[in-house]
Amino acid sequence: MDNVLEIYRILLKEFKEQGWWPVNDKYHSGYLKPEIKKEVLEICLGAILTQNTSWKNVEKALDELRKNNLIDLSNLRKIDIKKLAEIIKISGYNNQKARKIKEFVKFLDSGKEITRENLLNIWGVGPETADSILLYAYKKPIFVIDAYTKRIFNRLGFKEKSYYELQELFMKNLDKDFKIFNEYHALLVKLGKDYCKKKPLCQNCPLNKICEFKFN
Repeated sequence: MDNVLEIYRILLKEFKEQGWWPVNDKYHSGYLKPEIKKEVLEICLGAILTQNTSWKNVEKALDELRKNNLIDLSNLRKIDIKKLAEIIKISGYNNQKARKIKEFVKFLDSGKEITRENLLNIWGVGPETADSILLYAYKKPIFVIDAYTKRIFNRLGFKEKSYYELQELFMKNLDKDFKIFNEYHALLVKLGKDYCKKKPLCQNCPLNKICEFKFN
């Protein structure tokens, strides 16, 4: 559908490149193991921590992990799960997320291939988390569907409802390029935060000329 690409072009012109995933620190300390850089691990942890919370809380939780030298596989293996839960408390659902992080570390240690199927077999990892890890950490061309994307495209009049239906809309209508998928998702997050809120600011929205939704 031409509109999918048109929306991308409008948003890119309006907001410019976003430079996502939002990693706070740049690392120069080499590798945790041959295939896992610290930046990659931080993205994976962020993808888990962002479940059911705001990115502001994720940033605070990641800060706590950094302070405790836990953007580190060896230290994540060693730390007691209750202590880990306390450190990431600001992210909400912290006991569950601590277990998810531990399970993710076990998965990395297993040496299994980083595939969508294998990620979805990890306890607590659903489609959005798995796809975020694949796209942002491992640069795989798979589109991430989040709450902003669902809200925006529902208001734009697209009929796709389920995660996979909406994901297929992007996968079929865009070049299979992780850079485009990355940038498009980031632009939708920007639109969702600034304009297409729960109570949207339709008048100044860059998509108002092609959007079917009008908030009174």
